[in-house]
Amino acid sequence: MEEKQLLFDNYEKNVAYLRDRLGVEESFDMIHLDLVYAGRGMSLFMVDGFVKDDILHYLMKLLSRLDPGQLDPDPLTKLLETHLPYIELDKEKDLNKAADTVLAGPTALVVEGMEEIVMIDARTYPVRGPQEPDLERVVRGSRDGFVETIVFNTALTRRRIRDRSLRMEYTQIGRRSQTDVCLCYLKDIADPERIEHLQRVLKEIDTDALPMAEKTIEEFISGQHWNPYPVIRYTERPDTAAAHLYEGHILIIIDGSPSVMITPATFWHHLQHAEEYRQKPLVGAYLRWIRFIAFISSIFILPLYFLFSMQPDLLPENLSFIGPTDAGIVPLLLQFLIAEVGIDMLRMAAIHTPSSLATALGLVAAILIGQVAVDVGLFSSEVVLYLSLAAIGTFATPSYEIGLADRLSRLALLLITGFFGVKGYVIGITLWLIYLSRMQTFKTPYLWPFLPFSWKPFRDVLFRSPIPLKNRRPAFLHPKDPDR
Repeated sequence: MEEKQLLFDNYEKNVAYLRDRLGVEESFDMIHLDLVYAGRGMSLFMVDGFVKDDILHYLMKLLSRLDPGQLDPDPLTKLLETHLPYIELDKEKDLNKAADTVLAGPTALVVEGMEEIVMIDARTYPVRGPQEPDLERVVRGSRDGFVETIVFNTALTRRRIRDRSLRMEYTQIGRRSQTDVCLCYLKDIADPERIEHLQRVLKEIDTDALPMAEKTIEEFISGQHWNPYPVIRYTERPDTAAAHLYEGHILIIIDGSPSVMITPATFWHHLQHAEEYRQKPLVGAYLRWIRFIAFISSIFILPLYFLFSMQPDLLPENLSFIGPTDAGIVPLLLQFLIAEVGIDMLRMAAIHTPSSLATALGLVAAILIGQVAVDVGLFSSEVVLYLSLAAIGTFATPSYEIGLADRLSRLALLLITGFFGVKGYVIGITLWLIYLSRMQTFKTPYLWPFLPFSWKPFRDVLFRSPIPLKNRRPAFLHPKDPDR
């Protein structure tokens, strides 16, 4: 923690200290204005591009009308209560803290003869408008989404939760970046122990910056650095965030990121999507089961097909058609590995390809991977078919993070099946289940309510229950108010 530097008795010394600390002479966008109002020397420090010019211009116009001596005998009180008619005003005694605050956007007003600095929060940020997030689109529903500015995101959340117990706890993380972080929860519902735990963990984060925003925070608070499966759910939808707050979850909102972190999040949270709740319960349950089938296919169908291809005696007669009729010139296991790497290369290429060229990339992929590779004998046609099914299952998984983890699980299961056959397939699935069952998300079993088993919550996992019948909040959250 950096030591405080209280204001000096000398006005010029205070101004010089702030000029040096903010690098006014070295940074073109750091503005310092020397002014004289009411017979007193005044200095304004601000960052160009972070200030609402019209508001600051209005306040300066009011100050310029003051007569000498009009601020006596208590200039701080008269400025804050009379002559600066603005909502977001604060005062600061620490020069170092004032300088850090200026770098975040507010304007510092240093007045000769005053023992505190007036902080004017008349800031604005370059920001895009709220729009529907690409990863969480719905056919029917709201079209707004979180943006990169924390104040906008908290406002979008409050718009849906007009509850007096909604709390937005502000803190800053990062010795150099001073990134704004907000802990959001409903005080009358959320578990106090979980709130205290997250408050303590966030306070203990000691790093110079949060360059990747929410992902950096996750690596600090999850404590499972080499685990590919996410223990935190992300959302860019305010309605999804509000729904989790009403259940008793705690949100972490980070400035600079449009993704809000939902804690805790079990395995099943990553397989749910807002579209299920935007349709009738029966339709939503059908959509959920389709996602479950897609998820299961993304992991198990490729190793299972490879197992049947290597040991066709495992198949009954009516399924004897399964297996490659022409194995190709490359061993089957190597075909799968090459195709897996190729799909990931295409996925990364699609991310980096401009939108105007995306169609061309799709045509190249379809021709080269789908047709030419089969014609020249590099791939079997069935390899392309089953790999496509696995890829579709991965992309149908609502959570992008768990989709990536499933891809690694599929590769591991494919390799162990290739080396050890049936025993490897069974052992691989068993190890996968044991691994997930031993995981925890903030002291909650990752597979709850499947392991440990609880029928009523698990029924809500399997079927999209009608909202009027969901009159209890999830028990694993230990809500203060369990009844909805």
